[in-house]
Amino acid sequence: MAAVARLRSVVVDCPEPRELARFYAAVGGGVPEEQDADRVVLHIPAGPRLAFQRAEGYAPPDWPSADHDSQQFHLDFDAGGTWAEVDEAEGKVLALGARVLDREDDEKKGFRVYADPAGHPFCLCRVEQP
Repeated sequence: MAAVARLRSVVVDCPEPRELARFYAAVGGGVPEEQDADRVVLHIPAGPRLAFQRAEGYAPPDWPSADHDSQQFHLDFDAGGTWAEVDEAEGKVLALGARVLDREDDEKKGFRVYADPAGHPFCLCRVEQP
């Protein structure tokens, strides 16, 4: 089936677009480009374009939510082929302001779940080696 359109951006609501764009630039690479005071775009090398927009009254998703509300979306980052590489990446994202949401059964699942500084969930994934 032919595509109707090409994905341009994943847009993320947040309270402080500059801060969150800098966080994800440190995690995935790229340089944040400020569009205006309320919107910053980040082109991640060999990855998606992320746009961060100020949302008045922003409330982060609850993860996991007791009433099973949807988290809406999350981002997955390949962090390496070994758990030592994932451990190293974990130390770096925690130093940037992330916090751990779930490490239970991470070796079985192949990923660990964190919250970014605005509370959005994201994962550091161990890349399966062939």
